[in-house]
Amino acid sequence: MADAIRVDGLNEFVRNLKKLDSDAAKVLRVAFNAAGESITEEARAKVPTKSGRARASVKMRSTQTAARIVGGSKKAPYYPWLDFGGTTPKGGRRPFLKDGRYIYAAYFRQREGIAAKLELALINAAQAAGVEVD
Repeated sequence: MADAIRVDGLNEFVRNLKKLDSDAAKVLRVAFNAAGESITEEARAKVPTKSGRARASVKMRSTQTAARIVGGSKKAPYYPWLDFGGTTPKGGRRPFLKDGRYIYAAYFRQREGIAAKLELALINAAQAAGVEVD
């Protein structure tokens, strides 16, 4: 699996930001939502559709310190096979790709830009709370 974009000290930053201004930490969640949505939209657009269930199962979840994109649901339990490949009990075969075809592929294509956007969001959140940033 791929390494996530990690920000050292993010949890402490959010805690201290909340002490300064309780609304300032919400700016981070908005930034994570924007980053996650761009990946979700790209991945969702590339998922093949027959019934539309697999495509609809690609969703984003976020907190003030993380964003996750997930695929698959009770209605689309075959999503991991679509994304990563393998063999199904019914004999369906699809070449296995360790990094997947949709979610991780979209993440890898956008990783650099997302890291830059998140850095800018952290700086803006700190400045909005009155913290001087170099």
